[in-house]
Amino acid sequence: MISTHTPTALPDAATLQRLCISLAALDAINSPEPEYRYYTYNPQWDEGEAVFEMSDGEGDQMLVLFRPEGCVINGFLHEYDQPDKAQVTRGLPDAFEEFIFGEPVASIGTTFCVWYTPAYGWQTGVVEHEDDGSEELLAIFDQNPATYADWANEYYLDETEREPLEAEAVATLYHHELLTKARALALNNELEDWAQLAADLQAIGYPHELH
Repeated sequence: MISTHTPTALPDAATLQRLCISLAALDAINSPEPEYRYYTYNPQWDEGEAVFEMSDGEGDQMLVLFRPEGCVINGFLHEYDQPDKAQVTRGLPDAFEEFIFGEPVASIGTTFCVWYTPAYGWQTGVVEHEDDGSEELLAIFDQNPATYADWANEYYLDETEREPLEAEAVATLYHHELLTKARALALNNELEDWAQLAADLQAIGYPHELH
């Protein structure tokens, strides 16, 4: 289990960034309509910065900022009480201050915060509560393709006729293998708009060859 109580269970920043790109590419395949995607990735958030976002459309949100200095994760769950932000970010490196205390994070809110630097690995501020919801949002980062497959089968395929996702098909994207039409169809057999998917993957920065 990954949570603010066990942050060292998270992969290092570079590995996490590759995983975030994979998750965004998987969602682009599973949801051709961008507004319904759960995971997105913007490699050009700002100069030298990339951001991965999770949004469930019901108020829960997670943002992960990647910078040369490392990365920081801000989580917000609307059903949880927000702790003292000064406490949960105690010790936050200066490189992440503007992101965590500026917009859009300031308006979203902060239920938990964890950060990574090469010198110190994963760290947190003061974790006041036994359950801050972090386990729920951070679970997707366990690097297990079956975790995404199980989640996507429930989130995207409920009440549809689509073929279920298999962990083996998800694993090809976790490994950043070149995405071909065959591999994409193994994940979503109803794909039709290949030009849109190619554009989405190009924007995410995932390798593809959709001829």
